[in-house]
Amino acid sequence: MTTATERNSSGEGAPEEGQQAQLSLATAAARNLATTTKTPPQMQGISSRWLLKVLPWVQVSGGTFRVNRRLSHTVGNGRVEFSTAGAEVRVIPQQLTELPLLTGYPDIAALTALADRCEQRDFRAGEVIAERGGPGCLVLVAHGKLRATSPGRYDEETTQGVLADGDFAGDGFLTGEPGAWDVTLTSVTSGTVLTLERAVFDEVLDRADSLRAHLEATRATIPAQRTEDGESAVELASGHEGEPALPGTFVDYELRPREYELSVAQTVLRVHTRVADLYNHPMNQLEEQLRLTIEALRERQEHEMVNNRDFGLLHNADMKHRVHTQSGPPTPDDLDVLLATVWKNPSVILAHPRAIAAIGRECSARGIYPQNVQFEGHAVPAWRGVPILPCNKIPVTEDGSTSVLAMRTGEKTQGVVGLHQTGIPDEYQPSLSVRFMGINDKAIMSYLVSAYYSAAVLVPDALGVLEDVEVGR
Repeated sequence: MTTATERNSSGEGAPEEGQQAQLSLATAAARNLATTTKTPPQMQGISSRWLLKVLPWVQVSGGTFRVNRRLSHTVGNGRVEFSTAGAEVRVIPQQLTELPLLTGYPDIAALTALADRCEQRDFRAGEVIAERGGPGCLVLVAHGKLRATSPGRYDEETTQGVLADGDFAGDGFLTGEPGAWDVTLTSVTSGTVLTLERAVFDEVLDRADSLRAHLEATRATIPAQRTEDGESAVELASGHEGEPALPGTFVDYELRPREYELSVAQTVLRVHTRVADLYNHPMNQLEEQLRLTIEALRERQEHEMVNNRDFGLLHNADMKHRVHTQSGPPTPDDLDVLLATVWKNPSVILAHPRAIAAIGRECSARGIYPQNVQFEGHAVPAWRGVPILPCNKIPVTEDGSTSVLAMRTGEKTQGVVGLHQTGIPDEYQPSLSVRFMGINDKAIMSYLVSAYYSAAVLVPDALGVLEDVEVGR
């Protein structure tokens, strides 16, 4: 039987020979009587949410925001979709209405006849699809990338643009006087195109009276004098002398302007009264539950403002302001082309963190090291002085491709704005309410948490998208 002197202070047996006896209380035992220092509940899903920070927020008192624009006559600037059956690729007939001359054309039989007469051509990288000076035809890109080039001032080849999945070229050759290509289309990757010759289109036109009438009506409704943006030109006089008759003009507006209704993200937060009553010290359980719930709502809000098919930025960029990478990775040349789509005072560039890393790799490979800029107290990477901000809500596909957004923000600059409504009942944060719903028969309190928001692109050139950005290389 051991004695007290043979025990150490922690109650264990006597120390072995050569060891000193413990003289004080061990820390492991002392922790049982101490109050721990703890953190508030942590949440890994919280991101920087730069989009919500950089957008100016417009108060939408009536719940609906109308964007009035000048009347534009630009038509058919969408993209064409295709169907596949094995190795055979076919354009969907109704998708041909994305072509400017077929916009709004309802005759499915004539559209089907045109789709059936499109010829498929599979190609490899480096092949010439259409050569400058050759006879013009309609080219529909089903898959792959084509680079449009033309001779420069000193005979060097200059890139005029890149066509990719769903794009088309040469639609103007189907009507009017027969024309020739003023660019050369060369494949950058392997892929498939569908072509439609002028003679084939004329065959269908001769048999379809409705198509002929549609083309005549389209030419009559679209004014001959239009700006680069498709708006009717304002007749002006300048540089004149004497007393010439001045032209008369007016500025027309869209009859059916776009309206944005506030969207909502909601959830019901449930907290047991026993938890709120007994376990509220040192941290308020309800407040912590509410804080993390609001963080999740704000993350969903930013996701919707990027990806929502109705008002999300990725789906509301004008087709004329969507550009493709020339080869795959986001090169400095690609970023310059992207900024050219929003050349009037671009505010920010938003990209997935993996895309930002790919941009850094491409710049380093070329010996280019852009300087960081100070943005709202943070040192962030920039291109041409425009800050590049991370946004993990921009999706990256399974094959490692994503998009990069450039935008001009602000209502006065006719840019991109966020929409919300402040002053709502039970407001907890701007345009976010927490409403008590009562206590059920299981003693559980319920709170309805609602966030109201949307986003609007005031004019098309306020938002540009660089597509098919490969981040896996």
